[in-house]
Amino acid sequence: MKKNKLNIFAFLFFLWFIVACLIYPNINTIWSVFVQDGHFTLEPLQKLIGSAKAMRSLKNSFILAPTLSITVGVIGVSLVLITEYFEVKGAKILRLGYMTTLIYGGIILASGYKFIYGNKGILTGFLAKIFPAFPTDWFHGYWAVLFVMTFACTSNHMIFLRNAMRAVDFQTVEAAQNMGASTMRILFKVVLPVLTPSLLAVTILTFITGLSATSVPLLIGGTEFQTITPMILTFSKNDNSKDLAALLALILGLATVLLFTIMIQIEKRGHYMSVSKVKTTITKQKIRNPIVNALVHIYAYVLFLIYVVPVVLIVLFSFMDSASIAKRELNFSTLTLENYKAVFSKVTAYKPFLVSIAYSALAAAAVAVLVLFACRVIQKKKNGFGTALEYGLLIPWLLPTTLIAIGLITTYNRPNPLMFGKVLTGSFFLMFLGYVIIKIPFTLRMTKAAFFALDDSLEDAAKNLGASSIYTFFRVILPVVLPTVLAILALNFNGLLGDYDMSVFLYHPLNQPLGVYIKELTDAQTNADNSALTFVYAVLMMVISGIVLYLVYGRGNSKLDDTQ
Repeated sequence: MKKNKLNIFAFLFFLWFIVACLIYPNINTIWSVFVQDGHFTLEPLQKLIGSAKAMRSLKNSFILAPTLSITVGVIGVSLVLITEYFEVKGAKILRLGYMTTLIYGGIILASGYKFIYGNKGILTGFLAKIFPAFPTDWFHGYWAVLFVMTFACTSNHMIFLRNAMRAVDFQTVEAAQNMGASTMRILFKVVLPVLTPSLLAVTILTFITGLSATSVPLLIGGTEFQTITPMILTFSKNDNSKDLAALLALILGLATVLLFTIMIQIEKRGHYMSVSKVKTTITKQKIRNPIVNALVHIYAYVLFLIYVVPVVLIVLFSFMDSASIAKRELNFSTLTLENYKAVFSKVTAYKPFLVSIAYSALAAAAVAVLVLFACRVIQKKKNGFGTALEYGLLIPWLLPTTLIAIGLITTYNRPNPLMFGKVLTGSFFLMFLGYVIIKIPFTLRMTKAAFFALDDSLEDAAKNLGASSIYTFFRVILPVVLPTVLAILALNFNGLLGDYDMSVFLYHPLNQPLGVYIKELTDAQTNADNSALTFVYAVLMMVISGIVLYLVYGRGNSKLDDTQ
């Protein structure tokens, strides 16, 4: 009887959650765009076509997305080859430099590049001194956005292609060498085909990232290069253009679904693999041509500087006084901890940090509990309900953050029975709900893999000893999957801490999160104190992110490697 009640509760809860939080808001968004006053209309579409700003943002996004896919692909593959395939001196140090975007990204990364290359940036000032005619406003628009996002989006290549490289069988490489194949021929005919499935997947993900780009176009794009998401943000603030915001979000959602469909079809085609009975791990290849070897080393270390210099400068300037920051000059005689004291002593400074920590921690914990419960149901109910539950919880993976946010805002801006008559828009709860939604798919995929890697005999043995399902879950299953769950929880917390894309739509004015606050500080970086606060926030987030990544991936941990 108790078990039946629990099953009914699980069914009703997940049915409510999927309908109220994942399906209905997005359907309502579509309805609000094309049905007005009870009648179908194409007026929003006509307004979109007639809006020069909206059409320009669409054009810009569909220019940025494919070019970004190409540049990130070229740079990303070269990074993997430098660190994993070719014998390059200092490869371990280079790898650490290339992966710095894992410890800071989004609004902070864009702020760092703006501080260096912007109209009052360090490099800009240096070049202006050498070349008096040098244009100080050079770093903005399409090419600046493409540059920053290219180096910001290679982390997927460093993670997934690195794992794919491990699937290359060195026996195949040796066989090709024995047959007289050149290094380049082996690379293109043996190595890269193994990487192709992963490369296609990360390319599509990069394309989606380019379409939905927010932080970098906002900070660096300038008035002449704004993409879809910043324009959605602009339109959503005006009652007369909210329908345009919803329509643009819908277009972005349709493009995302289409691209994910393509990615799934590509994955179904299979991939290249070794046919040898005993695989041997890849051995790094020497570049025998001395000129090519020198060029590869130069290329590797130039990329290293591009990745590392913003990090180093952000850390150094976080200890500089206001005068040095204003002049963009490193003066080690004025090193100070005043910037850090300001962050931890002023309510206006530390409150956004505490708000983000609280929201991120609560959302990450809530997602972990929710998905643990869901995975248990999916594991036990290997039927239509289990399948429907899994696919329902994966819906946010198919939708851009913007569409999810717009759906929640437009759906729950008035009392609704699905939310028990509560108005969520403008509430403290709404951003928490948004955070939970966007982190469900990744958490589900990783946690499900951990669940299904369990040995069924453990649970069977517990049952034979008379243990209940609840007791078995908490004493047998949970201890086994808990390391993976904690690792995922840490990564989710890490990812939400500096979030801007979702936060800017859903945050409560009295609880401004860190990402939104940093954006405001960056907009006013003529004030040295604002810049100092930005640097301190960046350093603190780097430290937190670094600790999290070390706990997850460091010390030989393989919690996620085993589930991927």
